[in-house]
Amino acid sequence: MLSNSLCASVQHNCNIADAKHASNYTLCTYLMKMREYYRWEKGYSYSKPLPKEEVGEWVAKREGLWERLEEETFSPIEIDGKSFDPFETDKINAALLEKGMVYSGGLGQRAVPHFFLGRLDTTQRFEGFQVIITSEECARDLGAPPAMTLGNTIFIRKESVRRMLWEKVQEWQWHKHENAMARAVAYYDFDNNLERALNHMTDIETEVMVLHEIGEIKATNLIGSEWKEFLLNISNSRAELMLRAVKDLFADSISTLPTLMENRNEASIHFYAGNISAMRKELCPSFMANYEQWLKTYNYDTFNNWIIKNSTHWQLLIEQVLALYKDRSSLTEIEQLIEANRL
Repeated sequence: MLSNSLCASVQHNCNIADAKHASNYTLCTYLMKMREYYRWEKGYSYSKPLPKEEVGEWVAKREGLWERLEEETFSPIEIDGKSFDPFETDKINAALLEKGMVYSGGLGQRAVPHFFLGRLDTTQRFEGFQVIITSEECARDLGAPPAMTLGNTIFIRKESVRRMLWEKVQEWQWHKHENAMARAVAYYDFDNNLERALNHMTDIETEVMVLHEIGEIKATNLIGSEWKEFLLNISNSRAELMLRAVKDLFADSISTLPTLMENRNEASIHFYAGNISAMRKELCPSFMANYEQWLKTYNYDTFNNWIIKNSTHWQLLIEQVLALYKDRSSLTEIEQLIEANRL
């Protein structure tokens, strides 16, 4: 059973993180995330409409709480009389896993802190990595990233995966464009049983997220420990966003995409194409060109040949960027190098 006091303690740190960083989102993204945050906190199912007036009142109260917390520092986590720094994830989980709970505290994009506490679903070993999958959560922040890697441990938050998928499906349903997302959604019976379709999609895309996180670890091992230090030194810059996209492209080329092709996982290939970020599209326009070509014949060999070229390209670019970093080159020079090496 999840401890109420522990949940409250972790949620307090989540609220402080939100107080400091919730304003980073665009207005449209912020409103969508706040609506789904309300759904999570109040326990509404995805098939049930949210009460607009109550959501508005809740948002105002939450923003008032954030104003009061903005200058506070993160609190330690107390477990069985012992006090832990909130970023000591390994030590905290050593005390929690046997109780059926999972905790994570780490830094995401732009060095934004993220915390969560949830119920342990499963643990597994995958290609030498520990994969911890959680189910329902009792503490989370606004961003609630569905997957993250700390050291050689991969955290997959199924509740957050489910919510992220629902946001993607809902966004598509508003417009219903005939695109890659439409092809992905067609593999699931959302029209007749939303909850069951969402659960099915969550199970499949959770496996894909494990593949991406493994790719992240493999990429880190190949490019060295300087990478993390480099990103922290250039946080909140366009160069950071570009380099995170480059590493994502590299990670997917050595783990996610080869496995999707090997397994002939059409639904997830369509979902990947439908949700590739704007930055990755900008840096790698050849992906969509190859995807469109693949749609004509479903010839996996052609796609696989491109993936091999893709992995070599991004690894070489990362090595060149790190060389510039060692030479104390400017961010402008680094950005120019990346822009000159689109694929």
